[in-house]
Amino acid sequence: MHNTIFSTPVISTLMRWFSLAYLKLAGWKIEGRLPEQARVSVFIAAPHTSNWDLPFTLMAAFALRLDIYWMGKEEIFKPPFRGLMMWLGGVPVRRSQSNNLVAESAQALKNATRPMQLVVPPEGTRSKVRYWKSGFYHIAQAANVPIILSYLDFGTKRLGLGPVLVPSGDLEADMVQIKAFYAPIRGKNPDQYNAE
Repeated sequence: MHNTIFSTPVISTLMRWFSLAYLKLAGWKIEGRLPEQARVSVFIAAPHTSNWDLPFTLMAAFALRLDIYWMGKEEIFKPPFRGLMMWLGGVPVRRSQSNNLVAESAQALKNATRPMQLVVPPEGTRSKVRYWKSGFYHIAQAANVPIILSYLDFGTKRLGLGPVLVPSGDLEADMVQIKAFYAPIRGKNPDQYNAE
């Protein structure tokens, strides 16, 4: 994977201080920490209901000393912003084309020589969807890494890392646990979120 702001020594330290100060002043509470066994992992990014999710996710990553890569639609990576978005940890996703994103992402996690967390929004869009996409689950299972239930709760102003889930291979059963965790969490635009 490419180098990012999170692996840029001086800037990442300054961004951590800024993120901690901003979140504290704005009344946000940071919860959880990354377990040692999850240094390479897949993060669920839910609920995803607003463009504000990205800056808050980046600040959470700095505050929690994470080294994240996040998936985003290819349209936000067009020039002149492509270099910046990639440096911020972005991985462009071409939603209109069938590609081998799961296999490529799993291989990148397997090949990781340093801590790496891949942030995947299972809704795949900020719009309300009835069903979550299961790509995050298949990536974690193929890479043999845990899934971290990360969250931004705009209702209670809490953000952080929730439980660690090791995929059991029973997608339906694991999704019941995942959805139960996210059910009370409120996105910035709660009417855009379906926790069923």
